[in-house]
Amino acid sequence: MAISAKLLGEDEYIVVSTRTHWKALLYPVFLLLVVAGGGGFLAAIVPDGSLQTPARIAIAVVGVLVLLVFAAKPFLNWLFSTYTLTNRRLITRHGILTRTGRDIPLMRINDVSYEHGLVDRMLGCGTLQIESAGERGQVILPDVPHVEHMHLQMSDLLFGGPEGRPGDGILDDEAPPAHQQLRRPRGDKGSSTLFNSDDEAR
Repeated sequence: MAISAKLLGEDEYIVVSTRTHWKALLYPVFLLLVVAGGGGFLAAIVPDGSLQTPARIAIAVVGVLVLLVFAAKPFLNWLFSTYTLTNRRLITRHGILTRTGRDIPLMRINDVSYEHGLVDRMLGCGTLQIESAGERGQVILPDVPHVEHMHLQMSDLLFGGPEGRPGDGILDDEAPPAHQQLRRPRGDKGSSTLFNSDDEAR
């Protein structure tokens, strides 16, 4: 399920890795039951005679084709689609034969929110909405399992947890990027402030 460790950068580690929620499999499973039951019933009522075997073969072939077209594709889409959150970025991968992926650095994410209706709450999933500072702007991740947990993990990485961590995936023993470093008031070399001191100097 998780991406290969070879694709992770130095000091990068996986926080959450998941596929879309299993509710995506409800339709394929339902179709499988209908086709199997219907095909078995039709094969059983085929009258005796020289055409009985060819008719049953034809029923089986039609059933397999229906399952391949309408059930196998949704299943494979679910199997090969993943959401991975690391301490550096959000990684999405989709596709069966043609793979598509997108990596969003956490430092480019401005806001993250989620929503889930009554059915989603009963099934334990939801939609994650991400606002990023990029060309596409908003990224929608549907059917995320345990969406509240994913939202909490992202919020901790982005904005810092209750222990006051720097946020944006910055490790405890490394310095944040220049635009995130705490600025010191002029004349004070030993203290820092959470606010930009440019306003105080005016």
